[in-house]
Amino acid sequence: MSVKKSSHGPISKLVRKMRKHALLTQNELAELAGVGKTLVFDLENGHENIRFENLRKILQVLNIQISFSAPQIEDVKPAKVRK
Repeated sequence: MSVKKSSHGPISKLVRKMRKHALLTQNELAELAGVGKTLVFDLENGHENIRFENLRKILQVLNIQISFSAPQIEDVKPAKVRK
């Protein structure tokens, strides 16, 4: 019986591409991000069980920004402070 790996999604491909563009090995990226080397390998190979905080550390090293959007995003933004 074989276990099917999850497909490589856009984040996996982006991390691998940007890591290589930065001329970093997986080990070097892991060290700079303060995460385990296995985590970088897992991320680049499409494993889905990665903590958001660890993903954020890796993306920060690679200068990749995260943004969120939702139809009701205006409802949760903090109110502007009046002067």
